[in-house]
Amino acid sequence: MVIQKKEPEPETRFYGFTRTTSALLTHIISLGFTLFIALLSRPGSSLFSWHPFLMTIAFSFLMTEAILLFSPYGSPIKKLSHKTKVQVHWTLQGVCVTCAMLGMTAIIYNKHLNDKPHFTSWHGLLGVLTVGAVSAQCVAAMPLHYTSLAKGWSLAKLKRYHAASGLVTYLLGSGSLLLGLCSVWFSSSVGGYAWYLSALCPALSALIIMNQVSSAYVAKKRLQS
Repeated sequence: MVIQKKEPEPETRFYGFTRTTSALLTHIISLGFTLFIALLSRPGSSLFSWHPFLMTIAFSFLMTEAILLFSPYGSPIKKLSHKTKVQVHWTLQGVCVTCAMLGMTAIIYNKHLNDKPHFTSWHGLLGVLTVGAVSAQCVAAMPLHYTSLAKGWSLAKLKRYHAASGLVTYLLGSGSLLLGLCSVWFSSSVGGYAWYLSALCPALSALIIMNQVSSAYVAKKRLQS
């Protein structure tokens, strides 16, 4: 008796195609936007230049790629074990925090040298909040990496809390990048359609990542129900 395999339904194929396309688009946006800011800021040309460069690497590239590792449609290492993905995710997030800290240090020291007030704009306030949030997120995730620290806690609940707080942190980072595009430095360098295209990059990435995280947990709830 020959058992024929069921062909995937057109709706399922279309869903998979859109998910794969969205993930691929996010990879392209995160890398392209980071390279664009690197070319614009020319890191090393001044102390200030390190601020936009490092912050963009942290929140546009590293954090995006760290989240996409768990995407079933766009992970560059989807064939590797979940444990390996967690280790790579942890490493990328650690580098993300380091870049964010260095980027914040660069702008603080630059303002100190030029005798300018600190954190007087919405970009500055949201930026320091984001750096604090991503640092706290990494510390709070340690029980997931070292399960011996999770005594008395449900790992399933910790994973849900980590995903939810991670999404909030990512949205804060995207908001900080968007406000950075409104700064005098960027607005004086980029205008017209190029500015709107630049603003679309973190906004679109945030929407796709938000959809990925929410869809993953909706799917888990369906399986558990």
